[in-house]
Amino acid sequence: MACCENILQFQMANVTGDSDAFYAIKPECQDDVPKTRFKPKAGKTLSARKWHSAFSQEGYLDIAKVLSRIQRGGVHPSIKGVVWEFLLGCYDPKSTFDERSQLRRHRREQYETWMAKCQEMEPTIGSGRIITTPIISENGEPIDDPSSSGDDSQQKTFGGMDTEVHTNKAPIDKKVLHWKLILHQIGLDVVRTDRALVFYEDQNNDAKLWNILAVYAWMDQDIGYCQGMSDLCSPMVILIENEADAFWCFERLMRRLRGNFRCTTSSIGVQSQLSTLASVIKIVDPKLHQHLENLDGGEYLFAFRMLMVLFRREFSFVDAMYLWELMWAMEYNPNIFSSYEESGTATSTSVVPKGNDKLLKQYGKFERKNVETGSTDQQRALSIFLVASVLEAKNKRLLKEAKGLDDVVKILNDITGSLDAKKACNEALKLHKKYLSKTKKS
Repeated sequence: MACCENILQFQMANVTGDSDAFYAIKPECQDDVPKTRFKPKAGKTLSARKWHSAFSQEGYLDIAKVLSRIQRGGVHPSIKGVVWEFLLGCYDPKSTFDERSQLRRHRREQYETWMAKCQEMEPTIGSGRIITTPIISENGEPIDDPSSSGDDSQQKTFGGMDTEVHTNKAPIDKKVLHWKLILHQIGLDVVRTDRALVFYEDQNNDAKLWNILAVYAWMDQDIGYCQGMSDLCSPMVILIENEADAFWCFERLMRRLRGNFRCTTSSIGVQSQLSTLASVIKIVDPKLHQHLENLDGGEYLFAFRMLMVLFRREFSFVDAMYLWELMWAMEYNPNIFSSYEESGTATSTSVVPKGNDKLLKQYGKFERKNVETGSTDQQRALSIFLVASVLEAKNKRLLKEAKGLDDVVKILNDITGSLDAKKACNEALKLHKKYLSKTKKS
């Protein structure tokens, strides 16, 4: 038993002290951010004690027990990071403490390998500094700092600190060139992300966020980096102390959302979700859909931001995290870990034999309904029904007051700071049920 306790302590090593302190808002920013509604509630919120008790002596996790508690009241701040790793499919609930410890060690080594590769190409990676100005031109020529002396070995200023950059006249690989061209954009987004939080007063935390995004951009060449990814990664950096562990948690989230960031010259990645949103509204509220069509809003681009960064702008930082964990718990599929390991993406909804209530409890409420009805369309994520429920809640105002798309945007912007995450998720579940019912009849 002592051995198991030691391993559990290792599992929890990325949670340091009172994590509420990480969410502190700078005094001068108090009036500029949405007010926080989430408060841990005894008997509803998943506490550290309940979390620990959900593990067997070997380390197997009773995921049904955990999901039930999260869906009622979220996760206590002190354990959010480690719980998120399971919700996002980093670890299999059916694995032991030892198996997860070995997997964690392997992933940390993999991250260090990628980090070392990135450091070879750009020494600023892992240095505690970040790049906020272009370091290379589109034809592969290094860009010198205007204040430098013009020597071959020059000093460039990144984030207020100096680092040495050597001019390289050799032809540069296209993949390396593309990656280096976006490094400064990552840096610019990093220094804009969650600036109201005290956490980012420490430049080391900026660098940690920048490292993860830069390494991810190199590792996932197909997606690279797009604006909005820093908003998705920031909570991982804040909740999970070890940089490699935070990277893998973000990487798992991106497996769900990377399609939103796949852009071409003719389309945006999130367009498929916007189209799905339109099809949902057309079925559950054809009158509202027609009204939006008449306003030239049929492409639903006004919902772009909500889907792209999962309501980060509409909620306070703490409430956004609460919303995410509610959604992930409701969408949870017990096969998520194995499907990620085998194919790198989530598979279609599983078929569960009728009457197998024990197995069904291992699914979140949203995913369970899909299983029960045989729905296998993975494009209809809970986030789409969440946006749809917001539109439904504003139905009367949209029909009465919206005379153009600017009015639609203004009405939707009014929800900032006024949404309740738990209520929003419950309304999304009701709308999902209504949608399934209508599509079954048609």
